[in-house]
Amino acid sequence: MTIEYLKRGKAAEARAEDDAKTRAVVETTLKDIETRGDAAVRELSEKFDSYSPASFRLGQDEIYALMAKVSDQEMHDIKFAQEQVRKFAQAQRDSMLDIEVETLPGVILGHKNIPVQSVGCYVPGGKFPMVASAHMSVATASVAGVPRIIAATPPFNGEPNPAVIAAMHLGGAHEIYVMGGIQAIGAMAIGTETIDPVHLLVGPGNAFVAEAKRQLFGRVGIDLFAGPTETMVIADETAADPELCATDLLGQAEHGYNSPCVLVTNSHKLAQGTLAEIDRLLGILPTANTARVSWEDYGEVIVCDSYEEMLDVADDIASEHVQVMTDRDDWFLDNMTCYGALFLGPRTNVANGDKVIGTNHTLPTKKAGRYTGGLWVGKYLKTHSYQRILTDEAATMIGEYGSRLCMLEGFVGHAEQCNVRVRRYGGLNVPYGSGAPVRTAAE
Repeated sequence: MTIEYLKRGKAAEARAEDDAKTRAVVETTLKDIETRGDAAVRELSEKFDSYSPASFRLGQDEIYALMAKVSDQEMHDIKFAQEQVRKFAQAQRDSMLDIEVETLPGVILGHKNIPVQSVGCYVPGGKFPMVASAHMSVATASVAGVPRIIAATPPFNGEPNPAVIAAMHLGGAHEIYVMGGIQAIGAMAIGTETIDPVHLLVGPGNAFVAEAKRQLFGRVGIDLFAGPTETMVIADETAADPELCATDLLGQAEHGYNSPCVLVTNSHKLAQGTLAEIDRLLGILPTANTARVSWEDYGEVIVCDSYEEMLDVADDIASEHVQVMTDRDDWFLDNMTCYGALFLGPRTNVANGDKVIGTNHTLPTKKAGRYTGGLWVGKYLKTHSYQRILTDEAATMIGEYGSRLCMLEGFVGHAEQCNVRVRRYGGLNVPYGSGAPVRTAAE
């Protein structure tokens, strides 16, 4: 097995040091929000966003005034994108059925899918107004039937961004707050004097937002760890060229200064060509100041001998976005197991998924694709089981098994829950504190 790195990113030790610094800042900040509530949120907003309105929550008149600033074409595009997201989310919701089955005569088991009762949707927007994130979190929560949807986004250039606010409102947000970063996540999860806490946090964000969600997990639910964006291009010479590969890598590198972007290929020629094309594009890309840092610190080019090696490398990295452009895209679809979302063939790309095609763009990062998929309508639903026993015979039979199995583990009180049913519904004499006897076939 030969795997050659033509370019490496930051060493794991350096990345771990960055993570440790982020953890410390977030921990201190969340404690401050918990202690001082609205006052802490306001100070943080003033410090990081130079924004201190009379109320961080927008009133209906403010929402409508901001929406009036959105052009007809922009509004049409937002509605089109939300329609695609809603269509796919509704198809997913329709696939999730409540069930009820009779597993034994008189024994009924079932489950119900119940919406989470409140959700806080974070929509990034300090550097780039992430209009699409409102579709992905708010509109999907609406399809799931969540009764209280609140949404928060930072100010953009010192004021609420009209397009983001329009997308939140059209998506179905019941409360809209203009605040960002750790203070938004903390306020929604912990609650303040003016904001009731939520049961679930969703949405992407920078490293500080992702870490705040991680530290708050357990106190509230979270969708997944969706930190700085990651992208991988898996390509060979049959389906891709340097321009496609370089464009798809830099298209995600512009998100921030720590966005990993990786090319995995079996072609030295394509790898070298992509490196040269990235250098060329960084000379003309308007967001090159950001993209260049991500590429220099987090960019990698990996050349493998075979498609099997490419698959192994890709599954080990478990990138958030994986663009596949090869002569066997379906083979990768069938065999890849660890990723956020796949984008198959040169006709599609990650930007489609980010903005409009209908799949959700809130996806697992930092290898979380090994154990979870991305945000979807099912994340807003809790599957709760129930049971019902309809006959005395079933109550007696299940009770006898339950009694003995409880005693096997030493749980006498548990066994008595079963025994009292055996005595009451089966008329059998089971001494207190003992397991039900095994009956013969004649009995």
